[in-house]
Amino acid sequence: MKKLLAGVLLSVSALTLAACGDEDSDKLVVGASNVPHAEILEQVKPILEEQGIELQIETYQDYVLPNKDLDSGDLDANYFQHAPYLESQMKDFDYDFANAGGIHIEPIGLYSKKYASIDELPEGATILMSNSVADHGRVLAMLEAEGLITLAEGIDKTTAEIGDIVDNPKNLEFDPNYEAALMVQLYENEEGDALLINSNYAIDAGLNPLEDAIAIEDSESPYVNLIAVKAGNEDDKRIKALVEALQSEEIQDFILEEWKGSVVPVK
Repeated sequence: MKKLLAGVLLSVSALTLAACGDEDSDKLVVGASNVPHAEILEQVKPILEEQGIELQIETYQDYVLPNKDLDSGDLDANYFQHAPYLESQMKDFDYDFANAGGIHIEPIGLYSKKYASIDELPEGATILMSNSVADHGRVLAMLEAEGLITLAEGIDKTTAEIGDIVDNPKNLEFDPNYEAALMVQLYENEEGDALLINSNYAIDAGLNPLEDAIAIEDSESPYVNLIAVKAGNEDDKRIKALVEALQSEEIQDFILEEWKGSVVPVK
């Protein structure tokens, strides 16, 4: 009788643990930059909740830890980076990640406390850039579109480097040695003559990229912010539900209304 009772208790215990496991499997932990990524994810929470998925958002202030935590398994996905950065991170750190879906573009902007337009930039002006190499081609392509420089013909502009500049009429000097998260502080301190700031940091600091930047990347940018996951997890039902919700008309409308074009949905 005691053996039978023990067996029943073990069975009940196993069923209880299994049930808890099922509940945990519907929890989704996503790492994100504060703005706009985490704010967008907050809008997605009730959509996923209706599908039985609990969204837990972990916020980050840098571009390194979200991928480390995804690789370690502390995150199920992250939402902060564009495709060229993801590709460079996988190459540099041997991460085995996948792009589960593109969500929005954050146009990068050129800012200056000293000059009101790019035409006012003087001969030999110093342009500060972040040390995020994946953004260098993006920045240089934008400056070329503004007529400030010319890049070598035939190069892949997404991977362009300062050494690929073949014409620099104003003899601009480029200083690419700063953490992306520090660019706003450098701007406030009036460092350099102009500097490039990623829109997520600009918006988080109260800047309006459309109004405060003296030049801004156009909406055709290939630098789409995406949901990154470990390779093989793209078909996880929770990930699919997340991407579908982020690409929904409801969330697209929220993005457009909230940021008035300084953050642009891609679908």
